[in-house]
Amino acid sequence: MSPRKPSTKDLTKEMIINEAHKQFITKNFHQVSMRSIAKELSCSHGAIYYHFKNKAEIFYAILGNYFSELNNTLDETVNGPEDNNTKMLNVFVGFMAFGLNNQSQYELMFMIRDSEIDGLSQEAANLSYEKFAQSVQSLSKTELLISDIHSTFIALHGFVAHYRHYVKNYEEAKEAVDVHAKFLFKALT
Repeated sequence: MSPRKPSTKDLTKEMIINEAHKQFITKNFHQVSMRSIAKELSCSHGAIYYHFKNKAEIFYAILGNYFSELNNTLDETVNGPEDNNTKMLNVFVGFMAFGLNNQSQYELMFMIRDSEIDGLSQEAANLSYEKFAQSVQSLSKTELLISDIHSTFIALHGFVAHYRHYVKNYEEAKEAVDVHAKFLFKALT
């Protein structure tokens, strides 16, 4: 007798998101399917459609969690007890640390280009960038140029893109992260 498949009632959104998350990290977007998710959960792919319209909707649910985590990191830093200069440095370090500690997630958030998902993932990335830009501006003594804030973001992104797969996490690149954060701080202020 084979193990009973979870019924639609037993299957939760969280179970689907967790399984899809594992697959999106190890395969590209097109290699993951509703069927491959269902197979690993031992349920019918119809049961997954009960919770999600399509694969893109599952992908956005996962991305939404990542962006919330990054945005919370920014909020906590901006609202911290330190002086504004220290907070700005910490925003830069926090962004790079997030990217290096969550490399697969970071790639899904900022580096995957796909027509099926570009609309909403770009929107989420843009909102996250806006939060970053507002955080940096709020911590600056002077009015910053939008182009300077954007260049700073691209420099942080470039750092994460450069170091991903070479280091396991932030700890392994801590010195380089600190040097880069100070360099960008000096350039902005």
